[in-house]
Amino acid sequence: MSEPIRIAVVGHTNAGKTSLLRTLTRQVDFGEVSDRPGTTRHAEAIDLKVEGVPAVRFTDTPGLEDSIALQEYLNRLPGESRPERVRAFLQGPESREAFEQEAKVLRALLEHSDAAMLVIDTREPVLPKYRAEIEILTWCAKPVMPVLNFVRAPNSRRDQWRQVLLESNLHAQAEFDAVAPFVGAERQLYGDLGTLLQAKRQQLGEIVDYLARESADRRRAACRVAASGLVDVAALRRQISAEDFAIELRRTEFVRALHEDVGAHARRTVDELLQVFAFRRGDAEVARLPQIAARWEDDLFNTETLREAGKKLGLGAMIGAGFGAVADVAMAGLSLGAATTLGATIGGALSGGWKPLWRKLENRLNGVQELTVEDAVLLLMGDHLLHLIGALEHRGHAAMDKLRLSSGPRDGVGDGLRELVEALQPARGHPEWERGAKGRRGTDNDRQETLEDAARYLEMLISKYPLQEKLPDLRSGPI
Repeated sequence: MSEPIRIAVVGHTNAGKTSLLRTLTRQVDFGEVSDRPGTTRHAEAIDLKVEGVPAVRFTDTPGLEDSIALQEYLNRLPGESRPERVRAFLQGPESREAFEQEAKVLRALLEHSDAAMLVIDTREPVLPKYRAEIEILTWCAKPVMPVLNFVRAPNSRRDQWRQVLLESNLHAQAEFDAVAPFVGAERQLYGDLGTLLQAKRQQLGEIVDYLARESADRRRAACRVAASGLVDVAALRRQISAEDFAIELRRTEFVRALHEDVGAHARRTVDELLQVFAFRRGDAEVARLPQIAARWEDDLFNTETLREAGKKLGLGAMIGAGFGAVADVAMAGLSLGAATTLGATIGGALSGGWKPLWRKLENRLNGVQELTVEDAVLLLMGDHLLHLIGALEHRGHAAMDKLRLSSGPRDGVGDGLRELVEALQPARGHPEWERGAKGRRGTDNDRQETLEDAARYLEMLISKYPLQEKLPDLRSGPI
């Protein structure tokens, strides 16, 4: 088994070193992220694991605080080479006194690392102290790869920093926004690192391959989580008696309770998505779904309801016409006696034991109302979850603000989402598919089939979003 690649993460205070490591390792609680200078005071190790085994061992180091004074001090030390002067400094008293923080950085790089990632906040002006930092780090004779952070900020000085790095003979450079990385940015980062660590190219290539598989698995899991939440809401059905329905206050309370149930399903789905992407619960807000229109109906014409009736009664293709007629008579307000004149259809329903459909007819005749969620709500919830998955794929684990997505239809609402809603229609005939519903079965293959169909539509839709460019193969040819 290969030893982990050892990387020291170095740079000025508040450049985003800890933030970078949180995102690369998907460990949102690593270290401390703050706007205060000098938040990291000690070198701290953290591993990127591949199949449970450490593949890269990062060392988060304190910021270089007084680089100009240290550069002057190093120039006065004896030694034939620059690394020798750095070692002399680490063995001397100044490494434990005036330059204690800087000594922690140089010791981690010189003695415990294969290479360094130099994190640069491109919003900062190029000051002499930063030039001094770059020169001191190169004195350790270890490969240094600059990582340009915050390049998307409107006040980024990326071009100026690139020029400074070229003047310092640091030609291999990477861009990585620790708060909002583009999809595949971490894999690109390891690809860039392969230009400096030739002996580790095979190992880095395996890391890139693993991260690609992990990303695809994470997206697939996220789509299944979203699909399960949508099935819950599509299957949701609530009953109210005719007497309560006639009283405005009780009817209003009933509708409000249903709104809360839908919101609870949405919140649970968001929390499960955050867990898939290794974020904390509460890191994203649920968009307010539109008010649910009054859908007071029994769904007697729902194709899944009729299909289930056909399966149980053995009526096959004739079921649509037969039960359509029964539903028509029932909704016309005829008595039960009049409805039974249709003969074998209702009789078959009773003798075949298909009680749910009979209950629906009886509810209608007795004035019981049922409320379900409008298709428009499913469409907008699907749209919201789709955009949330995309946003989480582009969110770094150092982000401090809560993720908020606007509600309401967006450009993504189109034929694809309407097909998604169609895929959810079987849940209309199965209120027991709602998680937490009374009579919910532990396992239901038909629910699982509907869930997988919806998940495939979500994957298809999100695949239309711009993805990362094709990555280089680290194991063959130059990059």
